[in-house]
Amino acid sequence: MVKTSELRQKDIINISDGRRLGVIGDLEIDLEHGAVTALVVSGSARMFGFFGKDKDMVIPWERIHKIGEDVILVDIVPDTLNAG
Repeated sequence: MVKTSELRQKDIINISDGRRLGVIGDLEIDLEHGAVTALVVSGSARMFGFFGKDKDMVIPWERIHKIGEDVILVDIVPDTLNAG
C-alpha cells in the first residue's frame, strides 16, 4: 500500500520521451468505487507567480506504467493530456 504523502514526493517521468513532468499536486478519486482515477501534476509558476501558472496536467491512472521508490513512470503523449 502507498500513502498519498509518499506519492507526492515522487517525480513523475514520461517514459515516451524521458521528460520530468513534475510532482503530484492532487489526485482524482472515484468515491463510488474507492479508486484513484488520475494523477494531477500542478502547473509550474511563471515569473515567481506574478504571471499565473501553467495549466495542470491530468494523467489517467491507466497511463501509469510503474510506481517506483523514487519516481512514477507514465507513458503519455503530452499533447493528448487533459488540462485542468
